[in-house]
Amino acid sequence: MAVFTEVPEEEARKLAQRLGLGEFVALRGIHGGIENTNYFLSTEQEGQRSEWVLTLFERLGHEQLPFYLHLMKHLAHRGIPVPDPQGDRDGDILHTLCGKPAAVVNRLPGHSELAPIAAHCAAVGEMLARLHLAGRDYDRSQPNLRGLAWWNETVPVVLPFLEPAQADLLRSELAFQNHVAASSACTALPRGPIHADLFRDNVLFEGGTLTGFFDFYFAGVDSWLFDVAVCLNDWCIDLPTGAHDPLRADAFLQAYQRVRPLAAAERRLLPAMLRAGALRFWVSRLWDYHLPREAALLQPHDPAHFERVLRERVARPVQA
Repeated sequence: MAVFTEVPEEEARKLAQRLGLGEFVALRGIHGGIENTNYFLSTEQEGQRSEWVLTLFERLGHEQLPFYLHLMKHLAHRGIPVPDPQGDRDGDILHTLCGKPAAVVNRLPGHSELAPIAAHCAAVGEMLARLHLAGRDYDRSQPNLRGLAWWNETVPVVLPFLEPAQADLLRSELAFQNHVAASSACTALPRGPIHADLFRDNVLFEGGTLTGFFDFYFAGVDSWLFDVAVCLNDWCIDLPTGAHDPLRADAFLQAYQRVRPLAAAERRLLPAMLRAGALRFWVSRLWDYHLPREAALLQPHDPAHFERVLRERVARPVQA
C-alpha cells in the first residue's frame, strides 16, 4: 500500500459534500500502487451506499491532469468501462485536497485476474481495440510522458546502480529504440490516446466478464502498437521466466484484430515494440527501486522481472 499523503476524514467529508456524493461513511487506503495516494471513499445518500476512489496525485501537476481525467470521461461516455470522474457544481473534475491535485471516480465492480487464461486475454484485446477507436476523436493531446524522451533522460541516472552486463544491455537497447523511433515506418504508425499501463492489476472482471479498465495516469498519445505491446508483455507471458505464451498471445491478438486489424507496418514492428515495452518498465522499476520516495508503506516492484522480459524479447522475437 502506498499512502504518500494522509487525508483527514474531515477533508474527505467536505470533498464528498462539495461533489454531491452524499454523506461521508468511511475512508480507507488502497493496497498497491506506487505513483499516487489512493483511498476507497464510501458515502450514503437516501439509504443507498456508494463506493468511490479518491486519488491524490503525487507527481502529476494541475497542468497535466486534465488530459487524463477528460480522456476517462470521453471514453466512459462512449461505452468503454472506465472510471468516470465526478464534477462539482461548476462541472470541474480536477480538485485540490491537502494541497495536492485530486480526483474522485466511481468504483468499478469486479476484481483483477492475476492468473489469466486465454479467454481473459481475448476480452482485454477486444476492449483495448474498442478503446483505441473510441479515443480517435478525443480533442486533447499530451505525449506519453514515460516514452522515449523519458528513457533517454532516466537511463543515465540508473546506470550507476547496475552490474556491467545489465548496463551494457540497457545502453544497447536504448540505442536500438532510438534507431527504431527515428524510422519512417515507426513515425507513420497509427496513433492516438493509449492507456500505456494496462497490466493485469489495472483490469477488472466479474463472473468472467470484463468490467473495467482503470488507472489511466500514464496515458498519452502514442502508437496504438505500443499499447498492444505493453499488454502482451504482461498478460501473455510466463511471469517467473518472462517467456512468451503463444496461446494467450494469439487469443489477445485475434480478438484485438477483429475490432481493429493491425496494419502491415504494425505487424513488422511488433518485435521491436515488445522490446520497447519491456525497456520502458525496466527503466521505471529501476528508478523506483534505486531512487524511492517515502510513503506510509511502499514496496517498489522488482526491476529484474522486466530485465528478464527484455532479454526474452531480444533472444526470441515474436511475430504478429
